Amino acid sequence: MRTRRFVLPLSALFLPLSAFAANAPSSAPVFTLGSVDVHARRGSSATVAEHTLDAARIQQLDRDTVGEAVAVLPGASLSRNSRNEDMLYLRGFDPRQVPVFLDGVPLYVPYDGYVDFGRFTTFDLAQIQVASGGASLLYGPNILGGAINLVSRRPERPFEGNLRLGIADGGERKAALNLGGRRGDWYYQLGWSQLKADTFPLPDGFRDYKSVPTDTGDDRRNADRDDRRLSFKLGYTPRDGDEYALGYARQDGEKGNPVYTGSARGGIRYWRWPWWDKDSLYFVGNTRLGRHATLRTRVYRDTYGNGLEAYTDGSYATGLDNGSFPSIYDDRTVGGSVTLAGTALERHELQLAIHYKDDRHSDRNRNAPTKDYRDVTTSVAVEDRFALTAASHLRFGLGHDRREARRVYYWPTGSADATNAVLEYVQQLAPDRQWYASAARRTRFPTIKDRYSARMGAALPNPDLAPEHATHLELGLRGRWWEGAQVQAAVFHSLIDDLIQNEVVASTACGGSTCNRAQNIGRARHLGVELGLQQQLAGDWELQGSYAWLRRTNLENRNVALLDSPRQRLFLVLGWAALPQLRLQATLEAEQGRRVSYANAAAPVRELPGFGTVGVKASWMPRDGLGLDLGVRNVGDKWYELADGYPMPGRTWFVNVNRRF
Repeated sequence: MRTRRFVLPLSALFLPLSAFAANAPSSAPVFTLGSVDVHARRGSSATVAEHTLDAARIQQLDRDTVGEAVAVLPGASLSRNSRNEDMLYLRGFDPRQVPVFLDGVPLYVPYDGYVDFGRFTTFDLAQIQVASGGASLLYGPNILGGAINLVSRRPERPFEGNLRLGIADGGERKAALNLGGRRGDWYYQLGWSQLKADTFPLPDGFRDYKSVPTDTGDDRRNADRDDRRLSFKLGYTPRDGDEYALGYARQDGEKGNPVYTGSARGGIRYWRWPWWDKDSLYFVGNTRLGRHATLRTRVYRDTYGNGLEAYTDGSYATGLDNGSFPSIYDDRTVGGSVTLAGTALERHELQLAIHYKDDRHSDRNRNAPTKDYRDVTTSVAVEDRFALTAASHLRFGLGHDRREARRVYYWPTGSADATNAVLEYVQQLAPDRQWYASAARRTRFPTIKDRYSARMGAALPNPDLAPEHATHLELGLRGRWWEGAQVQAAVFHSLIDDLIQNEVVASTACGGSTCNRAQNIGRARHLGVELGLQQQLAGDWELQGSYAWLRRTNLENRNVALLDSPRQRLFLVLGWAALPQLRLQATLEAEQGRRVSYANAAAPVRELPGFGTVGVKASWMPRDGLGLDLGVRNVGDKWYELADGYPMPGRTWFVNVNRRF
């Protein structure tokens, strides 16, 4: 007889904020094939390293982009860099080290490993799954610090959908429509959205420190955006346990790039991005092989292109035309994976995954040669969940990755290998309480840009860069530890070896002088604590919050700071169901200890002032399925920055209309 596991589903640990409000949005049905762990999505034990945000909570918090949404979780923080890109950091690991997926399909850009999380909207998502250091090896290669998986919707009724409309200060307007239906063995899901803004309001007290200021009014110049997204899925379920779906997602973006307004002296970039486009075509299938085995397959093709134009001044009338601008990137990826899951062995749940990924990058400029690159990455991993007792289990995984440079402009090709492992113990103390401990060894292969970019003539490429390595240790607990509360707590330690950092070198290739070169010379430690609480209070009040403390140390050179993630971060939400049709909400977002780069040779690093911003919102549901929101972000009109010289929006009023049918 198979031992019955006494396991607490993670979805039961943290209910969405909306669960306590009669007029709250409902969660969207989840496309379970889009999850990576086959067994965990069929009612088995889920990886404790994973946190889940559902559509109801994302909408309740008005998080329209993936970056804004994930930043509410413990250990996650958002940064906005000089390229007007939203960068997510997870326990101090940057987007190159925490790749993003759509329904298990990798979306990160082949050239540099980054994605702009401000371009990815949340309107058509059912869930966002965020895994940290103990993430499943089934995700594939390059998950040095974890993984972020965007899971799409799957309809349950013959016809269903929702419509969202909204306006806000700065000329912001949004519209999103999702339609889906199920007929017999077939289902379809369609999503369309647009998020557009002309500018954003500058906060009170803002000062432009440049000698020739550009932002002299109430609004930020060259801060416009236009992001359009279309998604479609067609699915077929011929029998219980079998499901096949063809999915497509396309997004077209355009954005400005506000100029630097800080006190450091240096060159000012007058940049615009006339296009930032990405599309993904993929097939996901799940086939039941007898009583004890399941085969999941993924095949995908992903393309990404953007254009960057530079101008001589703030009028944006005269463009630069040289060896660097206009800059056009053209990236393409084809790949697939096969995951075989079996439960034939007593008390074991085995999964074997094989991945193949073919990345191609083309860098084009009419004044310079076209540069073509091709990387092929393969990965094999096996994981086993072994039920030690009815109330405890052990998860063990081992994997091997390989990256080969098949085509390179000018420089020699090469290859690299990496071995990964994970070990996790989970002890169930009660139906709704558990503690766990995990250890993991992870790697990240250097990107094409890491190895071959000359950084516009300021650096020397290094095709021999080796992978980065990280060893993660974590101890934590989750569950209902007192009446009306759900609690999570974790302490973690990550040691990173062979960290890629720039070193000043002398070479004839540098014109007889010195220049920077990326080297595997870094060692770092990330030590932190994460806390999460959801507390039901008296009188239809509820409180939810997350807190994280993170200390990052450069062990190779303690005088060189590790940048762009805060030392402490707090996120709180207080909600009150004042009436059956009325819900009031207040949020507090605060952080301290963020160090960023500073364009000053005497002091290249600056610690930004800590800040706290408050938001308020009233949600009214006059009838079932119809909701109206009125709210204010940054009520105090606080001037704060996530990067030196790039102010975040001031006080912003918004109105939303939500219709569910």
